[in-house]
Amino acid sequence: MRGTPSDAAVSRQPAGAGSGGPDGSRRGSWRPLGWLAVVIPVLAELIVGGYRIGSPSLWRDEAATISGSQRPVFAIATMVQHEDAVHGPYYLLMHLVITAGGISATVLRLPSLIAMCLAVGLTAALGRRLAQASGMAAPQAAGLLAGLALAAVPLTTRYAQEARPYALTTLFAVLATYLLVRAVASPRWPWWVLYAAALALTGLFSLASVLLVGAHLVSLLVARRTSAANDARAERPPRRRVLAPWLAACAAAAVLLTPIAVLSAGQSAQLNWVRTPDLSTIATLVRDFAGSAVLIPVVALLAAAGCAEGTGLRRGGGLTLTAIALPWLVLPPALLLAVSLAHPLYVERYVLFCLPALALLTSAGLIWLARMTRRALAGRGLPARRADLLAAAAPAAAVLVIAAALIGPQRAIRQDSARADNLRAVAAVIARHELRGDAILYLPRDTELVSVAYPAPFRRLRDIGLGRSAIASGTLRGTQAAPGVVAARLRQARRVWTVQWAVPLSRTTEAPASETRLLAPLRMIGRWRIQSVILRLYLVGSHRG
Repeated sequence: MRGTPSDAAVSRQPAGAGSGGPDGSRRGSWRPLGWLAVVIPVLAELIVGGYRIGSPSLWRDEAATISGSQRPVFAIATMVQHEDAVHGPYYLLMHLVITAGGISATVLRLPSLIAMCLAVGLTAALGRRLAQASGMAAPQAAGLLAGLALAAVPLTTRYAQEARPYALTTLFAVLATYLLVRAVASPRWPWWVLYAAALALTGLFSLASVLLVGAHLVSLLVARRTSAANDARAERPPRRRVLAPWLAACAAAAVLLTPIAVLSAGQSAQLNWVRTPDLSTIATLVRDFAGSAVLIPVVALLAAAGCAEGTGLRRGGGLTLTAIALPWLVLPPALLLAVSLAHPLYVERYVLFCLPALALLTSAGLIWLARMTRRALAGRGLPARRADLLAAAAPAAAVLVIAAALIGPQRAIRQDSARADNLRAVAAVIARHELRGDAILYLPRDTELVSVAYPAPFRRLRDIGLGRSAIASGTLRGTQAAPGVVAARLRQARRVWTVQWAVPLSRTTEAPASETRLLAPLRMIGRWRIQSVILRLYLVGSHRG
């Protein structure tokens, strides 16, 4: 299918080589120097995200990744029928990683780092293309700044250094958006097939990311031409020429995601720890997307200026930077927060895939700042080169301010305190104080994840609370033995360790009353609190000496 005037109206682009039209964009994009706008942000993220990637301790969610992934493939398939179906595709991917490299923090986090590097590079490529489509000055600079803005945010670093699927979700969300822009500009079926595949991959790694489809719909509706005269000149109405293949692509992705969606719907009790959002939830989201509290006004002003520079949300204006980025940034978090008022589902990491949209708007805001500075200098008789240098100084100063403000948060995100748990320190306490014949009791079974990330010292402890193993029961953590069985095993132990959460997230993560009563007569001889975990060591009565 060849592009028509109506198609061009949906993706408004200025004429000229390298301006963003099908031919010009291709020529401009493939210039060797032009690709530096993509390569430099990728290298920046590799450095920023890779620095001390293995230093922070693994935490409980990463331990769940190990538990779900290191079992055989058939066991993963069995487990997802009972729990954690939403992470099943990620566990299959990480099964290959663990088989090849083991469970060190660095190896486990490498897929996330690679995914985030690619996401940063694609954000730069998308920013360049959208800047061209919006008629912005210096589209290469806009793309470069968009990629660097995404790499600079501590939240990007956090999830580049975490063995969970959210960096992959971000990558595929950016890819899907890039392919949408390409499919609209050149509406041939291969682009729509690739778009459908990217949507499916986005949803496979996080079902919440299907909200991106709503943002894309808003972008298309805003972009399409509405003039009856223009529609009459086209072979078919623009709505049909764009929305019909888009709907087909969404339908194909939905079919692929249906099995996981159905399984996950039956496992919704796993989210019983999620709380109803309030104003502090929104404040935290704004702060983390901005990078720090002091940067909120700076980033907000730049994003607002970026909306104007990206030609705003003008009906029929085409898939401009603002038409793509603003719905992408606002709609998914707003919808998830609204739904969570009735049925809590919102967790900040579920909307991480919207962060590239803010990077796009921020970069456009920096371009706007340079243009406004250049306009203010006009008419003062300055040589053109000097005026250009002075115009570039204003956004450069803003970049320096942002970079300086992010040094502290970037350093903090690499500390163990940035995670809820320090499982390395928990394992160290066990290793230092355990004796031959010690037993361990997880209160509740959920805390068994503490032993998965750094398993060596826990292997020497007899798990007296285990009913059926994780693989045998088809669960993530195994099942709890009956209280009578636990009591009988306890009487055979000399000492017993207990593991509890310091602040249970829900009733299901509180210590069971039946096991707590068994411990009441025992003498506690040691207690340690390591961030979110409380370890206790008891001397069993029959072995007191």
